[in-house]
Amino acid sequence: MYTDLNRPPLVVDALRRALVRGTAGGDPDAFYSSLDVVAETGSTNADMLARAVDSALDRAVLISEFQDHGRGRHARSWVAPPRSAVSVSVLLRMPGIDPADLGWLPLLAGVAVVDALRSVAEVDAVLKWPNDVLIGGNKVAGILAEVAATAPIPSVVLGIGLNVSLTESELPVPTATSLALAGAATTDRDTVVRALLRALAAEWSKWNRNGWDTTALAESYRERCATIGQRVRAELPGGGELLGTASGIDAQGRIVISPDDGREPVAVSAGDITHLRPQE
Repeated sequence: MYTDLNRPPLVVDALRRALVRGTAGGDPDAFYSSLDVVAETGSTNADMLARAVDSALDRAVLISEFQDHGRGRHARSWVAPPRSAVSVSVLLRMPGIDPADLGWLPLLAGVAVVDALRSVAEVDAVLKWPNDVLIGGNKVAGILAEVAATAPIPSVVLGIGLNVSLTESELPVPTATSLALAGAATTDRDTVVRALLRALAAEWSKWNRNGWDTTALAESYRERCATIGQRVRAELPGGGELLGTASGIDAQGRIVISPDDGREPVAVSAGDITHLRPQE
């Protein structure tokens, strides 16, 4: 059993009182219907996708203290020491949304994570397109959305992985960071989880009230996206590469890049984006 006192377990009962409606002594108007914390699993997203076959399940939260097969974009692995990170997945049913707009959900989650970290951790978090969360140019959080169903109700499992107390030697890559390394005002995971899930609920509810219109969401995303205005390299599906300046985010959530060679701007919907230094 993992017993590092500097990395205490999450306090499940307190999280449920704060976030789950119907919990004794909690908020009767809370957004989430359930919240479970497990000591270890392969992937919270995979587990929640399996649970999604229950059509009655909605707004459900699953958190793991340790994942040994966590997944990121492009099937990349994501692993952190036990209790050093937040590994959370949320099942969201989205009645009435055009399935073509589901791609905005991970971008919305990016907005929520940035706002939560700016608020409680007091760090200068920003977004790198599409949904990496950076502090000081290094990645502190990633987001993965996986469609559970497109009919009869579009449903998505949204996963968030956030590095909280990782030391420099524990980072998966040199371009990563953690809240602790970034000098955050708090590394208390209970505080961070509450802030993340409340921010996500607020952004999702706002979008729902707007009838899934993406206009306001797109503006919120652009305000937090540090990729806009940067010179970038886009590694495209199939092995192509595009060098240019990111000039904006279009109505479909794609990054718009003005190529260095003067060609017309290109809207990129998938690929890895690297922020380039002036000399690159």
